[in-house]
Amino acid sequence: MPFQLQPLEKSFGVVVSDIDLRALDDPSFESLYGAWLEHALLIIPEQHLSNAEQTAFARRFGELVKGLEAVEISNVLPDGRLREAPGDDMMKIIRGNMHWHQDSTYMPVQAKGAVFSAKVVPASQGDTAFADMRHAWQALDEERRTRCAELSAYHSLVASQKRLGEETKQEDSEYFGYGLDVEGVPLRPLRKLHPETGTESLAIGRHAFAISGLTTQASQSFVDDLLNFAVSDPHRVYQHRWRVGDVVVWDNRCLLHRSCEWDFSEPRVMLHSRIAGDPATEGALLSQRQLD
Repeated sequence: MPFQLQPLEKSFGVVVSDIDLRALDDPSFESLYGAWLEHALLIIPEQHLSNAEQTAFARRFGELVKGLEAVEISNVLPDGRLREAPGDDMMKIIRGNMHWHQDSTYMPVQAKGAVFSAKVVPASQGDTAFADMRHAWQALDEERRTRCAELSAYHSLVASQKRLGEETKQEDSEYFGYGLDVEGVPLRPLRKLHPETGTESLAIGRHAFAISGLTTQASQSFVDDLLNFAVSDPHRVYQHRWRVGDVVVWDNRCLLHRSCEWDFSEPRVMLHSRIAGDPATEGALLSQRQLD
């Protein structure tokens, strides 16, 4: 390989060094893509990509989600002031994303992955954590694995924000509304089969709010127990401390992630490029189920 790989002391993840993402030829990218499929998380320090450079790099992984080609996830307003109001819808989404999730499970087509980079980081904290759902699936006892293989969960951003007390407005909101106006509620199996590697993983996260066929109380308890189990083993959880210029690429089909707390009086600006999923493999059944 034209670059170096240093696996984390975890069940997943690798640090990539001796690489310039701006000057990656096709054979080198194919090697990088293979490492991504194997390790699920690429950590690439000291890249300092511009928005356009990140977008171009992300597109090599596949088509990007419209409107999310290169979007800032930030507690900084366009005029440079910090977001302060408790009712600020962007802060509600940021606080919601401090809980374990996969991107776009609440959409008809789940995301394939994401490229994420650090533009401004707080003096401390503000990490991003990742959890390996392949390892979590294998760690399930046989009875729970068999049961999960037969069950599906509904996913909703509206429901997950409401459960956290972080409801966002669907009209005239500063948040641009992605995920709040979905027609139908996606229903996704708890057992995810990776379309490129064939690996099984546990498909769970904060957006899963109900299990088909179970009562509301029973399904929520089941979802919560699964999620708590999935992130309970330090060997399958990694928390990345950001430095400006870092780039990470995660496989959204087999990892959970969450942002970690920081002092909101300090700016944190991250650039997110979301890789679109293939409708044939990441599409969900859509239900007209009413949200509680």
